[in-house]
Amino acid sequence: MRTEEVRDLYDRMMREHARPDGPGVRVERAGPVVRQVGGPDDWNGVVWSDPELDAAGADAAIRAQIEHWAALGHEEFEWKLHSPDRPADLGERLRAAGFVPEPPETLLVAPTELLTGPVALPDGVTLRPVTDAAGAEQMARAHERAFGTDGTRLLHQVVKRLAEAPDDFVAVMALTEGEPVSSARMELYPGTGFAGLWGGGTVAEWRGRGVYRALVAYRARIAAERGYRYLQVDASDMSAPILARLGFTALGTTTPYVYRAAG
Repeated sequence: MRTEEVRDLYDRMMREHARPDGPGVRVERAGPVVRQVGGPDDWNGVVWSDPELDAAGADAAIRAQIEHWAALGHEEFEWKLHSPDRPADLGERLRAAGFVPEPPETLLVAPTELLTGPVALPDGVTLRPVTDAAGAEQMARAHERAFGTDGTRLLHQVVKRLAEAPDDFVAVMALTEGEPVSSARMELYPGTGFAGLWGGGTVAEWRGRGVYRALVAYRARIAAERGYRYLQVDASDMSAPILARLGFTALGTTTPYVYRAAG
């Protein structure tokens, strides 16, 4: 895989010419930025900024986005900063404007065909696709157990996708004795060549036993069958080493800068 070529392709197809990532959201070009706008349970934020953006232009764009989401009545939105973005001090300018950085993630990409091989599951563990609201509830419960965070927003997102736009969305969970121990989802982006892996998390007592790798392979096989060339992940520090061992290549880092309206 030619890293720089894939990085350029990713920036062009997934950021500058981003598609909505679900029903009821829209992608807008607003001067030097591209943003996604949706409802309160959707992801709202800036996905791309012009690589020629200078200091004055960056400050003006930041102010414009704060005003835009304030006018919509949104309590928060995100500016997703990638390590090559310009100007070089864009992160500092976001912080000065009131954005709070969350932990950085590693942007990883791998050829889909590299990851489609079989993976042995631990005894007693099975994979099950999530296709309805009951499955979405189990998926959210696995997410809460794995990450220690509230799964309500995830539940709403999955139920909405399954009901309104299931063709470009895959959700799966791992169960033992009917109890979910891991879950993950995949967003398929038609026309881009990329499929995004999201939310993979396993409860502590089942980590290191192949469950996470099995969820990656499950989604990779579906992506390959549907003609997607690359898999993309914004990986946490916990997931990145596992994915690197599977053959993913780092294209840089991403840092979510979150703006929350004073309240």
